[in-house]
Amino acid sequence: MMAALAAGIDAGKTYLDIGIEPSRKHFRVANAAAGIEDAIARLQQAGVGKVVLEAIGPFAQAAVTRLVAAGFEVGLVNPRRIKAFREAEGRRAKTDRLDARLIARFAVRMTDALRPVPTESQQALKALATRRRQLVEMIAMEKTRLKQAADPLLCESHRTAIAALSAERARIEADIDARLAADAAATRKRAILLSVPGFGPAVATTLITDLPELGTLDRRAIASLAGLAPHPTQSGTSIGRNQIGGGRPCVRTALYMAGLVAGRCNPRFRTEYQAMRAEGKPAKVAIIATARKLLVLANSLVKNDRLYDPAHVAANVTH
Repeated sequence: MMAALAAGIDAGKTYLDIGIEPSRKHFRVANAAAGIEDAIARLQQAGVGKVVLEAIGPFAQAAVTRLVAAGFEVGLVNPRRIKAFREAEGRRAKTDRLDARLIARFAVRMTDALRPVPTESQQALKALATRRRQLVEMIAMEKTRLKQAADPLLCESHRTAIAALSAERARIEADIDARLAADAAATRKRAILLSVPGFGPAVATTLITDLPELGTLDRRAIASLAGLAPHPTQSGTSIGRNQIGGGRPCVRTALYMAGLVAGRCNPRFRTEYQAMRAEGKPAKVAIIATARKLLVLANSLVKNDRLYDPAHVAANVTH
Protein backbone atom coordinates (compact mmCIF):
# COMPACT_ATOMS: atom_id res chain seq x y z
CA MET A 1 0.00 0.00 0.00
CA MET A 2 1.17 3.51 -0.79
CA ALA A 3 1.95 5.64 2.25
CA ALA A 4 -0.44 8.49 2.97
CA LEU A 5 0.75 11.92 1.96
CA ALA A 6 2.12 14.09 4.76
CA ALA A 7 3.58 17.59 4.70
CA GLY A 8 6.36 19.01 6.83
CA ILE A 9 6.72 22.74 7.41
CA ASP A 10 9.92 24.53 8.31
CA ALA A 11 8.69 27.91 9.58
CA GLY A 12 10.82 31.03 9.38
CA LYS A 13 10.05 34.67 10.05
CA THR A 14 9.64 35.47 6.35
CA TYR A 15 8.89 32.19 4.59
CA LEU A 16 7.28 28.80 5.11
CA ASP A 17 9.12 25.94 3.42
CA ILE A 18 6.76 23.01 2.80
CA GLY A 19 7.82 19.50 1.84
CA ILE A 20 5.45 16.69 0.84
CA GLU A 21 6.28 13.00 1.18
CA PRO A 22 6.41 10.45 -0.29
CA SER A 23 5.86 12.50 -3.46
CA ARG A 24 9.08 14.46 -2.69
CA LYS A 25 7.54 17.80 -3.63
CA HIS A 26 8.55 21.14 -2.17
CA PHE A 27 7.36 24.71 -2.36
CA ARG A 28 7.87 27.97 -0.50
CA VAL A 29 5.31 30.63 0.41
CA ALA A 30 5.46 33.90 2.31
CA ASN A 31 4.77 33.60 6.01
CA ALA A 32 1.81 35.96 5.75
CA ALA A 33 -1.95 35.61 5.35
CA ALA A 34 -1.89 35.40 1.54
CA GLY A 35 0.99 32.92 1.53
CA ILE A 36 -0.69 30.69 4.13
CA GLU A 37 -3.91 30.60 2.10
CA ASP A 38 -1.89 29.69 -0.99
CA ALA A 39 -0.19 26.87 0.93
CA ILE A 40 -3.54 25.52 2.16
CA ALA A 41 -4.92 25.45 -1.38
CA ARG A 42 -1.84 23.66 -2.73
CA LEU A 43 -1.86 21.11 0.09
CA GLN A 44 -5.53 20.37 -0.46
CA GLN A 45 -4.94 20.01 -4.18
CA ALA A 46 -2.09 17.56 -3.49
CA GLY A 47 -4.34 15.44 -1.27
CA VAL A 48 -2.38 16.05 1.95
CA GLY A 49 -4.28 15.33 5.15
CA LYS A 50 -1.52 15.55 7.78
CA VAL A 51 0.79 18.52 8.38
CA VAL A 52 3.67 18.38 10.87
CA LEU A 53 5.87 21.10 12.34
CA GLU A 54 8.66 21.27 14.88
CA ALA A 55 7.42 22.37 18.31
CA ILE A 56 9.63 25.45 18.45
CA GLY A 57 9.36 29.20 17.89
CA PRO A 58 6.39 31.53 17.32
CA PHE A 59 6.68 31.95 13.55
CA ALA A 60 4.27 29.12 12.68
CA GLN A 61 1.43 30.12 14.99
CA ALA A 62 -0.68 31.88 12.32
CA ALA A 63 -0.16 29.01 9.87
CA VAL A 64 -1.09 26.39 12.47
CA THR A 65 -4.30 28.21 13.37
CA ARG A 66 -5.39 28.36 9.73
CA LEU A 67 -4.39 24.76 9.00
CA VAL A 68 -6.46 23.48 11.92
CA ALA A 69 -9.42 25.61 10.81
CA ALA A 70 -9.06 24.21 7.29
CA GLY A 71 -9.48 20.67 8.58
CA PHE A 72 -5.91 19.36 8.40
CA GLU A 73 -4.55 16.97 11.02
CA VAL A 74 -1.79 19.11 12.49
CA GLY A 75 0.90 17.62 14.74
CA LEU A 76 3.98 18.85 16.57
CA VAL A 77 7.22 16.97 17.04
CA ASN A 78 10.17 17.51 19.36
CA PRO A 79 13.05 19.15 17.42
CA ARG A 80 15.52 16.74 19.05
CA ARG A 81 13.74 13.84 17.39
CA ILE A 82 13.97 15.53 13.99
CA LYS A 83 17.70 16.01 14.52
CA ALA A 84 18.09 12.36 15.54
CA PHE A 85 16.07 11.31 12.49
CA ARG A 86 18.43 13.26 10.22
CA GLU A 87 21.43 11.54 11.80
CA ALA A 88 19.74 8.14 11.47
CA GLU A 89 19.32 8.79 7.76
CA GLY A 90 23.03 9.62 7.53
CA ARG A 91 22.43 13.16 6.26
CA ARG A 92 24.46 16.21 7.20
CA ALA A 93 23.21 18.94 4.86
CA LYS A 94 20.72 21.31 6.48
CA THR A 95 18.65 23.92 4.65
CA ASP A 96 15.08 25.12 5.05
CA ARG A 97 14.04 23.09 2.00
CA LEU A 98 15.75 19.93 3.24
CA ASP A 99 14.36 20.41 6.75
CA ALA A 100 10.79 20.66 5.41
CA ARG A 101 11.14 17.39 3.52
CA LEU A 102 12.88 15.77 6.50
CA ILE A 103 9.94 16.67 8.75
CA ALA A 104 7.54 15.26 6.16
CA ARG A 105 9.45 11.95 5.99
CA PHE A 106 9.42 11.81 9.78
CA ALA A 107 5.64 12.33 9.75
CA VAL A 108 5.19 9.42 7.34
CA ARG A 109 7.37 6.98 9.27
CA MET A 110 7.04 8.01 12.93
CA THR A 111 3.33 8.60 13.43
CA ASP A 112 3.45 7.72 17.15
CA ALA A 113 5.88 10.59 17.89
CA LEU A 114 3.44 13.36 17.03
CA ARG A 115 1.43 15.29 19.57
CA PRO A 116 -1.67 17.41 18.90
CA VAL A 117 -1.45 21.17 18.57
CA PRO A 118 -2.58 23.03 21.72
CA THR A 119 -5.79 25.02 21.49
CA GLU A 120 -5.63 28.82 21.25
CA SER A 121 -6.54 29.15 24.94
CA GLN A 122 -3.81 26.66 25.90
CA GLN A 123 -1.27 28.54 23.80
CA ALA A 124 -2.26 31.84 25.43
CA LEU A 125 -1.98 30.36 28.93
CA LYS A 126 1.41 28.85 28.14
CA ALA A 127 2.68 32.18 26.81
CA LEU A 128 1.52 33.94 29.98
CA ALA A 129 3.12 31.26 32.17
CA THR A 130 6.38 31.65 30.24
CA ARG A 131 6.25 35.41 30.73
CA ARG A 132 5.67 34.94 34.46
CA ARG A 133 8.78 32.73 34.71
CA GLN A 134 10.80 35.34 32.83
CA LEU A 135 9.70 38.03 35.27
CA VAL A 136 10.53 35.81 38.25
CA GLU A 137 14.03 35.26 36.84
CA MET A 138 14.53 39.00 36.22
CA ILE A 139 13.41 39.83 39.76
CA ALA A 140 15.89 37.28 41.15
CA MET A 141 18.71 38.80 39.07
CA GLU A 142 17.86 42.32 40.23
CA LYS A 143 17.84 41.18 43.86
CA THR A 144 21.28 39.65 43.39
CA ARG A 145 22.57 42.90 41.86
CA LEU A 146 21.04 44.86 44.75
CA LYS A 147 23.04 42.80 47.25
CA GLN A 148 26.22 43.58 45.32
CA ALA A 149 25.55 47.31 44.89
CA ALA A 150 27.04 49.89 47.26
CA ASP A 151 26.18 53.21 45.66
CA PRO A 152 22.84 54.59 46.99
CA LEU A 153 21.76 55.64 43.50
CA LEU A 154 22.32 52.13 42.14
CA CYS A 155 20.54 50.56 45.10
CA GLU A 156 17.53 52.77 44.48
CA SER A 157 17.60 51.87 40.78
CA HIS A 158 17.54 48.16 41.60
CA ARG A 159 14.70 48.61 44.10
CA THR A 160 12.68 50.55 41.52
CA ALA A 161 13.25 47.81 38.93
CA ILE A 162 12.26 45.10 41.42
CA ALA A 163 9.07 46.95 42.30
CA ALA A 164 8.14 47.43 38.63
CA LEU A 165 8.88 43.81 37.75
CA SER A 166 6.94 42.57 40.79
CA ALA A 167 3.94 44.66 39.78
CA GLU A 168 4.09 43.24 36.25
CA ARG A 169 4.36 39.70 37.62
CA ALA A 170 1.26 40.31 39.76
CA ARG A 171 -0.60 41.59 36.68
CA ILE A 172 0.34 38.50 34.64
CA GLU A 173 -0.62 36.18 37.52
CA ALA A 174 -3.99 37.90 37.84
CA ASP A 175 -4.59 37.41 34.11
CA ILE A 176 -3.70 33.72 34.38
CA ASP A 177 -6.03 33.28 37.37
CA ALA A 178 -8.86 35.02 35.52
CA ARG A 179 -8.44 32.80 32.44
CA LEU A 180 -8.37 29.65 34.56
CA ALA A 181 -11.41 30.76 36.56
CA ALA A 182 -13.35 31.30 33.32
CA ASP A 183 -12.69 27.69 32.24
CA ALA A 184 -14.70 25.13 34.22
CA ALA A 185 -12.41 22.22 33.26
CA ALA A 186 -9.28 24.17 34.21
CA THR A 187 -10.87 25.26 37.49
CA ARG A 188 -11.65 21.65 38.38
CA LYS A 189 -8.17 20.46 37.40
CA ARG A 190 -6.59 23.20 39.51
CA ALA A 191 -8.70 22.21 42.52
CA ILE A 192 -7.55 18.59 42.13
CA LEU A 193 -3.90 19.59 41.82
CA LEU A 194 -4.05 21.91 44.82
CA SER A 195 -5.27 18.95 46.90
CA VAL A 196 -2.02 17.05 46.19
CA PRO A 197 0.66 17.32 48.93
CA GLY A 198 3.42 19.78 48.00
CA PHE A 199 1.42 21.43 45.22
CA GLY A 200 0.85 25.16 45.59
CA PRO A 201 -0.72 27.63 43.12
CA ALA A 202 2.51 28.06 41.12
CA VAL A 203 3.02 24.30 40.66
CA ALA A 204 -0.64 23.72 39.80
CA THR A 205 -0.60 26.51 37.22
CA THR A 206 2.62 25.21 35.66
CA LEU A 207 1.14 21.74 35.24
CA ILE A 208 -2.05 23.12 33.69
CA THR A 209 -0.24 25.43 31.25
CA ASP A 210 2.84 23.37 30.37
CA LEU A 211 1.64 19.80 30.83
CA PRO A 212 -1.85 19.72 29.26
CA GLU A 213 -1.44 15.96 28.69
CA LEU A 214 -1.84 15.39 32.44
CA GLY A 215 -4.64 12.89 33.02
CA THR A 216 -4.60 11.54 29.45
CA LEU A 217 -1.44 9.38 29.53
CA ASP A 218 -0.32 6.39 31.58
CA ARG A 219 2.05 6.76 34.51
CA ARG A 220 5.21 5.94 32.55
CA ALA A 221 4.44 8.24 29.63
CA ILE A 222 3.59 11.22 31.84
CA ALA A 223 6.78 10.75 33.91
CA SER A 224 8.86 10.64 30.72
CA LEU A 225 7.13 13.73 29.33
CA ALA A 226 7.94 15.63 32.53
CA GLY A 227 11.57 14.50 32.43
CA LEU A 228 11.27 12.47 35.64
CA ALA A 229 11.42 8.93 34.24
CA PRO A 230 14.68 7.06 35.05
CA HIS A 231 16.28 5.72 31.88
CA PRO A 232 18.87 2.91 32.19
CA THR A 233 22.39 3.29 30.80
CA GLN A 234 24.11 -0.11 30.65
CA SER A 235 26.30 -1.98 28.22
CA GLY A 236 27.97 -5.37 28.48
CA THR A 237 29.20 -6.16 31.96
CA SER A 238 29.33 -2.54 33.10
CA ILE A 239 27.15 -1.56 36.01
CA GLY A 240 24.25 0.44 34.65
CA ARG A 241 22.89 3.59 36.15
CA ASN A 242 19.40 5.02 35.74
CA GLN A 243 19.24 8.72 34.95
CA ILE A 244 16.46 11.17 34.23
CA GLY A 245 16.67 13.44 31.22
CA GLY A 246 14.73 15.26 28.54
CA GLY A 247 11.17 16.30 29.21
CA ARG A 248 10.02 19.83 29.91
CA PRO A 249 12.44 21.73 32.17
CA CYS A 250 9.86 24.10 33.69
CA VAL A 251 7.63 21.17 34.66
CA ARG A 252 10.53 19.18 36.10
CA THR A 253 11.68 22.19 38.15
CA ALA A 254 8.18 22.80 39.54
CA LEU A 255 7.76 19.14 40.48
CA TYR A 256 11.23 19.03 42.06
CA MET A 257 10.22 21.86 44.41
CA ALA A 258 6.93 20.07 45.14
CA GLY A 259 8.87 16.89 45.93
CA LEU A 260 11.15 18.85 48.25
CA VAL A 261 8.19 20.32 50.14
CA ALA A 262 6.23 17.04 50.34
CA GLY A 263 9.30 15.13 51.50
CA ARG A 264 9.73 17.54 54.39
CA CYS A 265 6.17 18.40 55.38
CA ASN A 266 3.75 15.61 54.43
CA PRO A 267 3.76 12.60 56.81
CA ARG A 268 3.30 9.99 54.08
CA PHE A 269 5.94 11.34 51.71
CA ARG A 270 8.31 12.29 54.53
CA THR A 271 8.32 8.66 55.69
CA GLU A 272 9.05 7.43 52.15
CA TYR A 273 11.75 10.08 51.67
CA GLN A 274 13.46 9.18 54.93
CA ALA A 275 13.32 5.47 54.02
CA MET A 276 15.10 6.19 50.73
CA ARG A 277 17.76 8.23 52.52
CA ALA A 278 18.21 5.42 55.07
CA GLU A 279 18.87 3.04 52.15
CA GLY A 280 21.76 5.27 51.11
CA LYS A 281 20.13 7.13 48.25
CA PRO A 282 21.40 10.71 47.76
CA ALA A 283 19.04 13.49 48.79
CA LYS A 284 18.54 14.66 45.20
CA VAL A 285 17.63 11.15 44.03
CA ALA A 286 15.12 10.82 46.85
CA ILE A 287 13.56 14.20 46.01
CA ILE A 288 13.28 13.25 42.32
CA ALA A 289 11.64 9.94 43.28
CA THR A 290 9.17 11.84 45.48
CA ALA A 291 8.45 14.29 42.66
CA ARG A 292 7.77 11.38 40.30
CA LYS A 293 5.35 9.82 42.81
CA LEU A 294 3.54 13.14 43.12
CA LEU A 295 3.23 13.43 39.35
CA VAL A 296 1.88 9.88 39.00
CA LEU A 297 -0.57 10.61 41.82
CA ALA A 298 -1.71 13.87 40.18
CA ASN A 299 -2.07 12.15 36.82
CA SER A 300 -4.31 9.49 38.32
CA LEU A 301 -6.43 11.99 40.25
CA VAL A 302 -6.99 14.17 37.19
CA LYS A 303 -7.78 11.12 35.04
CA ASN A 304 -10.37 9.94 37.58
CA ASP A 305 -11.63 13.46 38.44
CA ARG A 306 -11.01 12.94 42.15
CA LEU A 307 -9.46 15.04 44.93
CA TYR A 308 -6.59 13.63 46.96
CA ASP A 309 -7.78 11.78 50.03
CA PRO A 310 -5.04 11.10 52.60
CA ALA A 311 -7.34 8.60 54.34
CA HIS A 312 -7.37 6.34 51.27
CA VAL A 313 -3.79 6.36 50.02
CA ALA A 314 -4.01 3.22 47.87
CA ALA A 315 -7.14 4.42 46.09
CA ASN A 316 -5.48 7.65 45.00
CA VAL A 317 -3.24 5.98 42.41
CA THR A 318 -4.28 3.66 39.61
CA HIS A 319 -1.82 1.94 37.37
